[in-house]
Amino acid sequence: MPRILTKGLPIWAALMILIPALSAVGQDERMTTHQAVEIEGLVNKAAEILESHGRTAFPEFRRKDSPWRYDDIYLFVVDMQGVVLFNAAHPNREGRDTLEERDANGKQFHRDFVEIVSHFGSGWVDYMFPRPHHVAPEVKWSYVCATTVDGVSALVGAGVYVD
Repeated sequence: MPRILTKGLPIWAALMILIPALSAVGQDERMTTHQAVEIEGLVNKAAEILESHGRTAFPEFRRKDSPWRYDDIYLFVVDMQGVVLFNAAHPNREGRDTLEERDANGKQFHRDFVEIVSHFGSGWVDYMFPRPHHVAPEVKWSYVCATTVDGVSALVGAGVYVD
């Protein structure tokens, strides 16, 4: 059963579920409360900007060493059919239909993104994905939130690698 958390819970309650779930996976696979709050704030603000500015926000979201892209943290935007509209760290994914894509463990994580946003408006999904400029997939937790981009229903997300 996939580990998925929703925004319907207060942040402290969600984190009380999230942290033990992560530690059950392995001692070195943890996300801190600070990281979770940071990612949620980043994604929620990006959703607001996308709703008001649409695709014109993409160049700013792509800029390295900005509030939107730093260290291993970056934004991605996917429409509700699974097509990647924007990915700051992996622009080669843009325009690709990823709904059926599977991670290294066989999980259809883009489908999980769409389902979470469709049912709850936002939430957390875990999956395996390579860090920018790496090949080997690693455990990643991403927070996704519903938005619209130039009138198209979509989701925006960002995540943290939990090594």
